[in-house]
Amino acid sequence: MKKILFLTGDFTEDYETMVPFQMLEMVGYIVHAVCPNKKKGETIKTAIHDFEGDQTYSEKPGHNFTLNYSFSEVFVSDYDGLVIAGGRAPEYLRLNEKVIEIVKHFFTTNKPVAAICHGIQLLTTAGVVKGRKLTAYPAVGPEVTLAGGEFQAIPVDAAFVDGNLVTSPAWPAHPSFIREFLRIMGAKIEL
Repeated sequence: MKKILFLTGDFTEDYETMVPFQMLEMVGYIVHAVCPNKKKGETIKTAIHDFEGDQTYSEKPGHNFTLNYSFSEVFVSDYDGLVIAGGRAPEYLRLNEKVIEIVKHFFTTNKPVAAICHGIQLLTTAGVVKGRKLTAYPAVGPEVTLAGGEFQAIPVDAAFVDGNLVTSPAWPAHPSFIREFLRIMGAKIEL
C-alpha cells in the first residue's frame, strides 16, 4: 500500500488539510499527517479562508485537526508522495530545516508532490522551483518568480501539473488538484 506524507501545521487552511487528507485515505493510501514539534494524537488549529469579494481572503476559526503520526518518527524514504497544505502554516514551517530537507528529498528522488495555496512557500524556500512551471495563491506568485519558477495564473478551481509536481491556487480546486495528484501517483481513475 502506498504511503503519503502530509505536511500541515497550526493555522493551516481547514479545507486544504481536512479534505485532501480524507480523500487520499478514501482511495486507500496510508496518509501520515504531521507537524514539526508535535506528536501523534496532538492537534493543530485550522483556519477557514473564504473568498467573499474582499481584496484578499477572509479568515475564520476552523477546526482542531488530530495528527495521526509523529513528525519525529518520519523516515522520508518510506513515502511514495508528499502533500503540502496551505494557509498560514507554511510561513513558519519553511523555517524548519527538517521540513526543507523533506521537501528536497521528494524532488531529488522525483517522487510525486502536491502543494496548494501558500504551501508553495515550502517549495520556494527549498529551492526546488527554479525552471519549473507552477501556481499558488496569487499573493505567493512573486515568491515563485523570485525563486526562479514560472508562475501560472490559472482559475482558482484549477490545478497545474509540471512533471512530478501538482499545484493549485486554493481549496476550490480540490477535485482537479487531487485528481491530478492521483494520476501522478499512478492511480487509475475510471469515470
